[in-house]
Amino acid sequence: MAGKLRALKIREMEDMFVPVLKNCPNMVELKKIHAHIVKFSLSQSSFLVTKMVDVCNHHGETEYANLLFKRVVGPNSFLYNAMIRAYKHNRVYVLAITVYKEMLGHSHGENPIIPDKFTFPFVVKSCAGIMCYDLGKQVHGHVIKFGAKSITVTENSLVEMYVKCDKLDDAHRVFEEMTERDAVSWNTLISGHVRLGQMRRARAIFEEMENKTIFSWTAIISGYARIGSHADALEFFRKMQMVGIEPDEISLVSVLPACAQLGALELGKWIHIYADKSGFLRNICVCNALIEMYAKCGSIDQGRSLFDQMNERDVISWSTMIVGLANHGRARDAIELFEEMQEAKIEPNIITFVGLLSACAHAGLLNEGMRYFESMKRDYNIEPGVEHYGCLVNLLGLSGRLDQALQLIKKMPMKPDSAIWGSLLSSCRTHGNLGIAATAMERLIELEPDDTGNYVLLSNLYADLGRWDGVSRMRKLMRSRSMKKTPGCSSIEVDNVVQEFASGDDTKPFSKAIHKGRYGGGRCYIQQYDCFWATSLAEAHITWDGNFLQTR
Repeated sequence: MAGKLRALKIREMEDMFVPVLKNCPNMVELKKIHAHIVKFSLSQSSFLVTKMVDVCNHHGETEYANLLFKRVVGPNSFLYNAMIRAYKHNRVYVLAITVYKEMLGHSHGENPIIPDKFTFPFVVKSCAGIMCYDLGKQVHGHVIKFGAKSITVTENSLVEMYVKCDKLDDAHRVFEEMTERDAVSWNTLISGHVRLGQMRRARAIFEEMENKTIFSWTAIISGYARIGSHADALEFFRKMQMVGIEPDEISLVSVLPACAQLGALELGKWIHIYADKSGFLRNICVCNALIEMYAKCGSIDQGRSLFDQMNERDVISWSTMIVGLANHGRARDAIELFEEMQEAKIEPNIITFVGLLSACAHAGLLNEGMRYFESMKRDYNIEPGVEHYGCLVNLLGLSGRLDQALQLIKKMPMKPDSAIWGSLLSSCRTHGNLGIAATAMERLIELEPDDTGNYVLLSNLYADLGRWDGVSRMRKLMRSRSMKKTPGCSSIEVDNVVQEFASGDDTKPFSKAIHKGRYGGGRCYIQQYDCFWATSLAEAHITWDGNFLQTR
């Protein structure tokens, strides 16, 4: 009887601390509450320690949570679960697994502590966090052993763990064995295939899914944009709205790169208006994506206007704007913006310097470009990458410093890629330097033996110098390798629909109308010629009569 009264009294005292712990605002207050709990001899109460660990979890104080946990002589399953949960939420995955192993050590005996449905989701997610497939497989075995297999939250965690470890066959196996699947189950599997670029599989699962969520649609949109299927990304963005799902901030950020790549300016403008009405322009990521879209669609002034209206900017905002100005040939504006960035105390990153060096190359600002290149390591401790060396090689080449450009390439700390040698080859044609061009071409043949553009460039250089024997040699080399020119491709946006065109492509439903001059209400006469080696209209046997191109 006395024992029951004592237990009842302890429960009453514990209940006295519950509302105080529930409303605890910070760690300072928690430590005061902890002191009172010790004063009332309740420091061994797993119930109260669990509540305190939850407060530590909320404030990211895992060290203090561990201190509380270690002082309890016989922690129960609730306290173990709270500790595992705290470590997982704060991404201390190894320690979460360590506590789980300690918990397993008490799974036998008179009062066993058994892992349950509140344990496994966080343990499995911790295995995923450290990308440990083998350990995850072991925990999966424990899930089956301890009877937590048919719990959706646990099974979703297993699917996510296998997806993150790129073991999609195992993920599918768990998914197929699930007795009940929710949106998380489907979306996790879709996102796994999207991450690996397996859009055909991702789309098949998406089509099979009955109750698609905004996450499902966004995953497909971002996946298509990531693999370069930009038209498909826009198509799914349109379909999403047709079924009544309104875009959120993440879906807008996912589709805007596709707009940028296709030049879908009108759709980009609509997204801007929609984001403004929905209050999404408060999100820096949305504004950054819009700025990039405007820059790549040729509306750099609209991008700059949005940039100026932003209340808060991060390094991506500044870098995107600098790169956009550079690509539009507005070198001075890009440099001035960089100076404003420095005044705002924003540390530049590697993209910032790509924009700066590109701006200098566009404007032929050799001295400024060299100064910025040298300042990367000296002032900002940024190691120049291959893209920075590429910009500098381009700048030196455009300035006629071909020998200096070649020496820079030879001294690069990394292997120069085809873009750098291609840039040097292009500069050689501009300045008529056949010697260095031959060196660049040797490297390009090693790196890109099947790229027709390089052979064309060297052939054109031979033609510019009147070296027709070289032109003939390039043509024969091309023919011997059965190489053909990659067709040119362009796109046009009509009524918010982007149509892509490739040279020689007659598969479009309106191709015949275009060639007959009946498309779009105007008249056009198009005749295609294989003028790949033509260096002028005369060589292609084409004349211009002031209205139309004609053959002779």
